[in-house]
Amino acid sequence: MADVSFFVGILGNVISILVFASPIGTFRRIVKTKSTESFKGLPYITTLLSTSLWTFYGLLKPGGLLVVTVNGVGTVLQAIYIILFLIYAPNDTRAKMAKLVGMLNVCFFGAVVVVTLLSVHASMRLLVVGCLCAALTVGMYASPMAAMSTVVKTKSVEYMPFFLSFFLFLNGGVWSIYSVLVRDFFIGVPNAIGFALGSAQLVLYAVYRRKKPAAKATELEAEEEGSAHLVDHVEMQGFEESNKASQHKHLNKGSSLPKPSAVSRQLSFQKIVKSVSLTPLELHFIWDQNDHTAN
Repeated sequence: MADVSFFVGILGNVISILVFASPIGTFRRIVKTKSTESFKGLPYITTLLSTSLWTFYGLLKPGGLLVVTVNGVGTVLQAIYIILFLIYAPNDTRAKMAKLVGMLNVCFFGAVVVVTLLSVHASMRLLVVGCLCAALTVGMYASPMAAMSTVVKTKSVEYMPFFLSFFLFLNGGVWSIYSVLVRDFFIGVPNAIGFALGSAQLVLYAVYRRKKPAAKATELEAEEEGSAHLVDHVEMQGFEESNKASQHKHLNKGSSLPKPSAVSRQLSFQKIVKSVSLTPLELHFIWDQNDHTAN
């Protein structure tokens, strides 16, 4: 049984290291874009606290070498992730993250180590630290639920990395088996819960992996609506220009009609003036000429 438990422990170490290394792709993206985008920093803070306490638990427990090695590696990786997150996070997020790191990973962890070594009896140290480790491991597995909430809201798995969820699922399953073999209650309970939560994340990933993000869908709809408004505006503008051209054509047509000659109006006016200015004798002579012409 000891050989089987050791083999399962080695397998658990490998899978756990893969779990701890799975965010590397995420942080490559963060470094490349120089932004944390919508990624959450809380999972890395809780995981750092959990791995730190498990390392301490492994040091207290006889035969806890496998626990120490895997969690020691996890502590180093989580510390690197948190440093990168703090560098590229917005100012308000950076301030909140720094406070959480100071409270949980420095003050709380330091207090646990000091109180356990100085105030707790040697026979009770493993129990106290084991309870804390179990509680925090549940927190580590539950912390991605914030990302799960984002997935449901945006209908996109963009901010819930698949490999992290997959390896959490495997990690919880393997360490649950290991806990049964070595009869370690503190390892078994949180990892069984982690196995269930990892399964839920995989189900959520399967549901939303092919769906477009809600924000992008809204942007596409807005673009389509804007295009429709643009087409309508262009058509209306063309219609108005056509009406203006038609009206202008009618006005030009009206202006092209023959107009009374200014010269003719002037001659008629001169005739009227001349007839008014004639003497009676001249009028009588003109009338006689008209009579002869009519005859």
